[in-house]
Amino acid sequence: MPASARTRRSAAAPRPYWRRMLPLALLLLLMAGLVWYGRHQRQVNRYARRVYATLISRYLTGHEKTPLLEGYSVHGIDVSAYQGRIDWPLVANHRVRFAFIKATEGVTLRDNRFQRNWRGARAAGIYRGAYHYFQPNYDATKQANLFTRTVPLAPGDLPPVLDVEHAEFHDVAQMRRGVATWLRLVERHYGVRPILYSNYSFYKRHLAGHFDNYPLWLAHYEVSQPSLPREKWIIWQHSDEAYVPGIRGTVDFNVFQGNFQRLLAMRIPARGRGAVPN
Repeated sequence: MPASARTRRSAAAPRPYWRRMLPLALLLLLMAGLVWYGRHQRQVNRYARRVYATLISRYLTGHEKTPLLEGYSVHGIDVSAYQGRIDWPLVANHRVRFAFIKATEGVTLRDNRFQRNWRGARAAGIYRGAYHYFQPNYDATKQANLFTRTVPLAPGDLPPVLDVEHAEFHDVAQMRRGVATWLRLVERHYGVRPILYSNYSFYKRHLAGHFDNYPLWLAHYEVSQPSLPREKWIIWQHSDEAYVPGIRGTVDFNVFQGNFQRLLAMRIPARGRGAVPN
């Protein structure tokens, strides 16, 4: 055999084992990635949207708009100092009928934009309420006192709200006792039953069955409807990354279960009377 033929046969020697297995390994890796994405699609998409929102935040104008959730007629937001300066008349023009405004947190923190948001919402004709972010490892009585000293709820306002979702606590029974104390003291102070706010997973794990006498405001995202039965909740926070004209950046978006007249019926009544002013 000529030397040139032997050289060609030598050059066509089998590829190394790892090179032959590389396409199969890549295929298996791709399949595993698809399976993982299928299981965590909501979380991945949510994270991607958050990254995108961060990247474009400097270019926002405060006129971006998220479509209203279909099937509901009463829409609302909840805000804190995180939203910065809010153009409340512009917010009201987007069919926002109610707003819950962060007032306090723990035993010492007062939201530094509470008073201006409190006045601005009412001036724009938006029905307002206030909420306290509960810190389970701090004294519940002091937390209730901080809220009642800060929030001047009056007839026509929406009931006070306790936000319970802080996952770091020492004992679940102690946490529930603290929640019960706050709710009882605040109800006694204002003469109206507070609303309990929590996210779906925290509520199911720690609160379900313990506070059924209180109206529930439920946060549950990436679902077409809350997993709890409709009779269990009155407000659904369906998004924490919505855009509402008048707010530069994202904001929590909510719907009220019921018509506008039912929302009005929730307001704090005038003392000694069964109605509140419009």
